[in-house]
Amino acid sequence: MEAKKAKKSKISQVNLTLEVVDTAGKSKNSISLDKTVFDQKVSLALLQQAVNTYLANKRSGLAVAKTKGEKRGGGKKPWRQKGTGRARVGSIRSPLWRGGGVTFGPRRKSYNKKFPDRMKVQALKSALNAKLKDKQIVVVDKLNIKSSKTKEFSKIISNLGISNKKACFVVPSFDQNIKKAAANIKKVKLDKASDINALGVINCRRLVVTKDSLDIIQKRLKKWL
Repeated sequence: MEAKKAKKSKISQVNLTLEVVDTAGKSKNSISLDKTVFDQKVSLALLQQAVNTYLANKRSGLAVAKTKGEKRGGGKKPWRQKGTGRARVGSIRSPLWRGGGVTFGPRRKSYNKKFPDRMKVQALKSALNAKLKDKQIVVVDKLNIKSSKTKEFSKIISNLGISNKKACFVVPSFDQNIKKAAANIKKVKLDKASDINALGVINCRRLVVTKDSLDIIQKRLKKWL
């Protein structure tokens, strides 16, 4: 019984304080996380459903193969029905012929799935808690660069120690300099704090969040919790 209690106490003792660094990678101060949002509860089933839904909704479903009736030509019967010794054919656009239609080919369709807002919030909360458990959240004081050069943004990535990792930078709003500078870096993605979802959080090795963005995300989630 005592061993079980000790295990429970270890689980409940969660470090809800994160170090805040600047763009040079130097420690500035620390920030306390909201207990209602960061409660270390992760629902893997909900995360899987969220990721599948977001990926399905990205599909365009525009693939189309023409059927026999949609192919141009084929109005005239190639030869008479009987007497030639050949197999009977009604159209040169038969699926059995080269250049003919396709049988059971792909048709234009929608892959959209519904995902309730409350489930979206819970999925995002689970994703954030999963990142917190794996120590993959980096809090930056501010993210400002003077020019739109990729070299300047690459220096910030190097200072944060995430050069070879897939990173998602969450900002309060898109700054044109940051947007242009990050566009040429393959493993870097920019997201707004008001638009970030479970897929965006899960699909990276490091979640770099500015101090203001973290406040926006926490306020956004607290409305539903």
